[in-house]
Amino acid sequence: MLTILLEPLQYSFMQRSLIEAIIVGVICAIVGSYLMVQRLALLGDAISHSVLPGLAVAFLWGMNIFVGAFIAGLISTILINIIRTRSNLKEDAAMGIVFSAFFALGITLITIIQKDNKIDLNHFLFGNILGVTVSDVRDTLIIAVIIILIVVLLYKELHFYTFDRLGAQAVGLPVHLLELGLMILIGLTIVASLKTVGVILVLSLLITPAATAYLLVKRLHQVMILGVGLGVISSISGMYLSYFYNLPSGPAIVLVASGLFVLAFLFSPSQGILTYRASASNQSLLWQELKRLIRFP
Repeated sequence: MLTILLEPLQYSFMQRSLIEAIIVGVICAIVGSYLMVQRLALLGDAISHSVLPGLAVAFLWGMNIFVGAFIAGLISTILINIIRTRSNLKEDAAMGIVFSAFFALGITLITIIQKDNKIDLNHFLFGNILGVTVSDVRDTLIIAVIIILIVVLLYKELHFYTFDRLGAQAVGLPVHLLELGLMILIGLTIVASLKTVGVILVLSLLITPAATAYLLVKRLHQVMILGVGLGVISSISGMYLSYFYNLPSGPAIVLVASGLFVLAFLFSPSQGILTYRASASNQSLLWQELKRLIRFP
C-alpha cells in the first residue's frame, strides 16, 4: 500500500499536480460554503463561464491568464448587478444572460485563436492539472493565501451578512462592499481552479464538497472545516485514480467529490434518505407499541 501511495510522487509533475489539487480543494470548500448558505450556486456558474473571454484575451496579448480571467469575472459581476438593479429582471435572469453571452464570446475567441495559431486551448474548458508549472502553483498559492486572509479577517462580517443581510445593513455594515468582496472571493477561487478542473467543471468543485458537508453538519465554520477535508480527499483521490487508471484528472476529482455527496445524501445521520427512513420506521414502530401498551395495560 505504501508503495502504491509513493509511486506517483517520484514524478515532479505529479508532485506539482497534487499540491495544486490540495490548494484548490481547500479554497473551493471555503468559498463554496458561502455559496451554499446563500443559495448562490448559479452565481458561481455565471462567473466561472464568464472568465473565458478574459482567458482568451490574456493568452492572445501574452498576459498572465489569471489576471485576464479575474478581470473578465469582475466585469461580468458588475454587469449582472447593473442589469439586476436597473431593470425588472430577476437576478437569475441577469446571470443567465451575462454568463451565456460571455461564454459564447470566449468560445468564439478561442476558436479564432486556435485557427490562427494552430494551438489547442481546450484545457481552458476542461483543465490540465498535469501540465501545471512551478509558477502556476506559486500563483495559485498566492491566490489561496489572499482568499484565506480575507475570510479570516472578515469572517464575522461575512457570517452576519450571509445569514441576515437586512440585519447587517441595519447595524451599519457595508453590505454592498461585503457583497463585492464575496464576488471577488468567488472570482479568485474560480481563477485558481482553472488549471485543475477548467471552466466547465469548476462549479462542481465549488459546490459539491460544501454541499456534502452541509448534509452532515449545520454551523458555517463546521461546514467550512469538513468541506475542506472533503475537498482535499476528493482532490488527492481523484489524482491517484487519474494516475493509476489513466483517467482525465479534473473529471476524476469531480467524480470522487460527487461520490462522497451521494454517500452523505444516502447515509447522513440527520438528512440521509436511507437513515431517515429507518429512523422514521423505528419511530412508527415505537409509537404503535406505546399505543398498544396504553390500550392493554
